[in-house]
Amino acid sequence: MKPTRYETWYPIHQLRKELDRLFEPYNPSSDDQSSVATCDWIPAVDIKEEQERYVLRADIPGVDPKDIEIIAENGNLTIRGNRAGEARETRAGYSRVERPSGTFYRRFSLPDTADLAQIAARSAHGVLEISIPRLTHTLSRTIKVEG
Repeated sequence: MKPTRYETWYPIHQLRKELDRLFEPYNPSSDDQSSVATCDWIPAVDIKEEQERYVLRADIPGVDPKDIEIIAENGNLTIRGNRAGEARETRAGYSRVERPSGTFYRRFSLPDTADLAQIAARSAHGVLEISIPRLTHTLSRTIKVEG
């Protein structure tokens, strides 16, 4: 039998992490409103700003692309979906269950330069990639003050 390392404080850290996640929407100092307490799990997301586009990558292994909904409106990008879990009866043989299942939800504010009409998304190898092109023209100008 291979020896396994026992981490004494692991259960306490997991409890703290779950409590922080649950109370995050009620924390006035928290400025990340990309998740809500009604979801079952929150996928990790990377956001990258490139020259001509913004790229958002979310880890969603095991999620069927047809179970993902992406909405861009009112300056927000919302990603929601569902990962099916195993039935309770089949979990009886497991000694550990760490992969969450159920609904997920993330919401992000989009910059004014985002081209909402050209947003594209694809899913490959458990990673959802959303490409948000930048507008080619911006509505800005310098106004001279007459005096």
